[in-house]
Amino acid sequence: MSKIVLYPAALVAAACAFAQPHVRERLEKSPRHHEWVRVQHGDRVVHAYLVYPERKEKTPVIVIIHENRGLTDWVRSVADQVAEAGYIAIAPDLLSGMAPGGGKTSDFASEDAAREGISRLTPEQVTADLHAVVDYARKIPAATGKVAVAGFCWGGAQAFRFATNRADLAAVYVFYGTGPDSAEAVARIRAPVYGFYGGNDARVNATIPKSEELMKAAGKVFEPVIYDGAGHGFMRTGEEPDASAENRRARQQAWERWKGLLERL
Repeated sequence: MSKIVLYPAALVAAACAFAQPHVRERLEKSPRHHEWVRVQHGDRVVHAYLVYPERKEKTPVIVIIHENRGLTDWVRSVADQVAEAGYIAIAPDLLSGMAPGGGKTSDFASEDAAREGISRLTPEQVTADLHAVVDYARKIPAATGKVAVAGFCWGGAQAFRFATNRADLAAVYVFYGTGPDSAEAVARIRAPVYGFYGGNDARVNATIPKSEELMKAAGKVFEPVIYDGAGHGFMRTGEEPDASAENRRARQQAWERWKGLLERL
């Protein structure tokens, strides 16, 4: 693995840009087992954050695809919350190898720099990385072999798209992400797709009718829910100490719905 060298000023900038004290506190206080794993396919290594629930039975695995900010503390905290609900969670850093010096999300100087890194990812690389992570997840000894995928924002769109490339997913959970726009792609989907959308998110919501039309015509399951008054990214902003009432309520309702859907796996 490449060695990364940063000057102190760059380290400070990166720490400030990605800091979310309430999220970091949750991670540090979590009683669950957290670890970083390296998922290799070919010459590429994908760093992934793995969290185990505290239960004695084997469980399904939920692959969590990050936003266009990369694998931030908040995404890792989502993995912890999924594990708290009773499931193994793995969150791949799809920016692995893309940061200066060949680093990952935490090695970018800012979230804007991470977004720029996301813009350089190709669909082919993202799909290959996700295939490798799902293959890894299916073989985790404490897992049942059943794998579902969830994604947020950019990750929501990637989750929906990945469903067109992977036939053995148990379910797909799309949080404010856009869907495929071709009947040919939708025809390849096998898993049920559940959508979570903020009412005040016209950019994304304008794509929902097309997704409904294509999924219905192909005989696929697509169940979108729109949470009135919530903005884009409400699962993140709804946890902030200064969250609006609408985002906080939407986050709570969406999380309860998600947990209910996870119980069906």
